[in-house]
Amino acid sequence: MRPDPSLDRREFLKAAVALGGVSALSACLDRFEDDPEPVPTGADPDSLPARQFAWNDRLPTDDAGNTVLPRHQTLWYLTLDGDGPPDAGERETVAAALATLDRAYERSNEGLLSLVAYSPAYFERFDDPLPESVDLPRPRALSTFEDPALDEQDALLHLASDRPDVLLEAEEALKGEVDEANGETVEAALTDVFTLDDRRTGFVGDGMPREAAAETQLSGIPEGNPIPEESPLFMGFKAGLKRNQASEDAVTIPEGPFADGTTLHVSNIRQRLDDWYGEQDHDQRVMEMFSPTHVTEDLVPEGSVGTELGDFSGVTREIIDRIEDDALEFGRVGHAQKAARANRDAGGDALLLRRHFESTDDDAASLHFPSLQRGISQFEAVREAMNGADLTQVTPAIRQRVNNGILEYIFTDHRGNFLVPPRDRRALPPAAPDA
Repeated sequence: MRPDPSLDRREFLKAAVALGGVSALSACLDRFEDDPEPVPTGADPDSLPARQFAWNDRLPTDDAGNTVLPRHQTLWYLTLDGDGPPDAGERETVAAALATLDRAYERSNEGLLSLVAYSPAYFERFDDPLPESVDLPRPRALSTFEDPALDEQDALLHLASDRPDVLLEAEEALKGEVDEANGETVEAALTDVFTLDDRRTGFVGDGMPREAAAETQLSGIPEGNPIPEESPLFMGFKAGLKRNQASEDAVTIPEGPFADGTTLHVSNIRQRLDDWYGEQDHDQRVMEMFSPTHVTEDLVPEGSVGTELGDFSGVTREIIDRIEDDALEFGRVGHAQKAARANRDAGGDALLLRRHFESTDDDAASLHFPSLQRGISQFEAVREAMNGADLTQVTPAIRQRVNNGILEYIFTDHRGNFLVPPRDRRALPPAAPDA
């Protein structure tokens, strides 16, 4: 299938990534064959950083210093055949397939950023358990009101680039459908070892959600398309501000055989945007996304997507501590205000590094939510704080999903937990490499 040629450039490219496959790649190359910008080539894998997830120094920043994620992203959920551990031949095939990408594309938003991660179910193939230095429980429902499908495939591959043609070509190389990737000979196909169980796609960038809502038939988008023009996310506000994000050092596993790795949680979240925009005005949305103080102090004025906040959400210690008073006074509490109760270390720095992006998969407005942290328990603690169950005891105005941050408007469809090993152990690592 090829994307609709009547779409403008940006929508055409986004549609091509969503469709995937050789036809979409061919359509991209045909339409933009005169594009003068060559794709920068990569490097010897041995010269690259040990941390697969160390992307920040290869990405641009906005005027406030916030990292700007690649505009186009795909997630591959992968399953190994059989029940036992992989063999040396399979490990060599995976290593060769990933090394091809390293050599073909510069490690940047203009080339390709990637990481591969492994699930608890994968590590249960081995007789030896994971070391105690790795906090990686199986995924589970994290509230009483959700029933997500649990992603327990063996592995997850995350690819990201500002160039849709790069993303599509890399995927075809991993499937063995092309002989070369950016001039580099394809040595092996990842799909010779894995079955591609699911492919999910998405995008992030100022204006892209509004365009997606305007030019496609998405479910959950209200009449009149009220998504702000500048917003990078469907819910209308900026996120991932620098001082509310953990550093890559802070999420790195510090010791043990998987030192320089990290853990990755990925949720897929559907959004009820017709009610988010239809039932509430701007101030009510600001209260529930950030805090009531953000309205009383006009920190996110009418018409703003939060740009005035700069590199910090404005959720101070004082705002966190007054959450019960806010519940009593305003009958609402903020999503960021709740989550910050668990997402700060003793010095006030964030514990989670979030890299979320939007999606139109299955013609529905949704959010892919990758979160990096030293251990999955940290993510689960933040989610528990976000549930705000304790606040329902403060006042009847706060119910489990009503006036309780944004919980009334989001629904978790999928959850998965993974270990991102260091680069030298990214090809089908054993659970206990040093055993």
